Amino acid sequence: MMNKLSLAALALLIFAFASQAQKHEKNLRTIFDEALTNGQSYPMLEYLSLNIGHRLSGSPSAAAAVEYTRQQMEQLGFDKVFLQEVMVPHWVRGQKEIGRIVNAKTFGTKDVNVIALGNSVGTGPNGLLAEVIEVQSLDELEKLGKKNIEGKIVFFNRPMDPKHIHTGHAYGGAGDQRVKGPSEAAKYGAVGAINRSLTLALNDVPHTGSLIYEEGIPQIPAVAISTIGADYLSKTLKANKGLKFYLETHCEMLPDVLSYNVIGELTGSELPNEYIVVSGHLDSWDVGDGSHDDGAGCVQAIEAVRIFKATGIRPKRTLRAVMFMNEENGLRGGKEYARVAKEKGEKHVAALESDSGGFTPRGFGINASQEAISRIQSWSSLLAPFDLRKIVKGYGGADINPMEDQGVVLIGLMPDSQRYFDYHHTADDTFDKVNKRELELGAAAMAALIYLIDQEGI
Repeated sequence: MMNKLSLAALALLIFAFASQAQKHEKNLRTIFDEALTNGQSYPMLEYLSLNIGHRLSGSPSAAAAVEYTRQQMEQLGFDKVFLQEVMVPHWVRGQKEIGRIVNAKTFGTKDVNVIALGNSVGTGPNGLLAEVIEVQSLDELEKLGKKNIEGKIVFFNRPMDPKHIHTGHAYGGAGDQRVKGPSEAAKYGAVGAINRSLTLALNDVPHTGSLIYEEGIPQIPAVAISTIGADYLSKTLKANKGLKFYLETHCEMLPDVLSYNVIGELTGSELPNEYIVVSGHLDSWDVGDGSHDDGAGCVQAIEAVRIFKATGIRPKRTLRAVMFMNEENGLRGGKEYARVAKEKGEKHVAALESDSGGFTPRGFGINASQEAISRIQSWSSLLAPFDLRKIVKGYGGADINPMEDQGVVLIGLMPDSQRYFDYHHTADDTFDKVNKRELELGAAAMAALIYLIDQEGI
């Protein structure tokens, strides 16, 4: 009798699992159908990019972007939309930079394309003229010492490693010279820094990005040079001992400005006090219009939540679309969101960020325990029909990482990475570089994963 009851219970359990899987398959198909036939991500990005443009923290356009995304989520009928105050740095670039090789024996003077690094001090109108010394690493500075570096401009020329299949790994491997290089050079008496642009492309477009000045170390002007310019400067240095470089930048840091994270919610039907975040960062650099970095992530986050409302799929937990402010040159928005969540005792189950461009989604990188990773990997058969096949331990995202110590499962959308660093932090990051269908697929992928997290838990 017991064996018959056990078999009957097992049969019911198998039937329940099968029914649940069928429900998920149907809802995931509905999510993708909605994104690909009635998607709003592309027109939202078009307005953000073409009508508002680049959105550096503290700028009037950043303030306009806050208002636009707030209004969008209200018009889409989110249950709650609100602004979270955050004080952000207000760095301004000023007039166009000048980079000039001035005393090469073979050609005399030659201009090269440079761009000031974010948060850098400027040279002012009198510029800076000094000899250049090339290095490949921060360790090389120590070997050269003060006697070889003092009074010179240090040229960091280590390229991104092309052997990495995922270009984000190549970026991470070369980024220290941009972020830390100027202060490290200043420790040995350098008066300026030139950084090879962080890209695998060989072209004449320089890539900006943040530096971090070390406290107590003199702040020196720093620029990025295009990869063509870097190769040319390196070659010219080898042929011209004592080569000098003229650098002129007009950037400066102004007092902090009040800005906002923009947050929209769809309230959970069963566990409204448990939150699942889907997000991007609203600020961008002041060149291009920030379509891939990270306008795409912002509109995908809004779209992911909109899809639930449009399809009638009511979440159990509260979904939050968060537009973080100031990822590029301060991370103030992500830090403030995490601080407030901790202070209020909010329970965040998971946070998903899109900050790798609006390209074809390949899967997700997960920063969490192996148990949580395995849980998400158990849904592979449900995600595989949508070509979301890469579910691996990895990086969540700069804005959501401050919540790591609160036990939140942190997830990063992983689009195809091959083109991202062609446009990243450049004047070429513009709306025309974004493919409508790829953008929509990314939004659907985000909605699909938060649906499974919501329904199944982690």
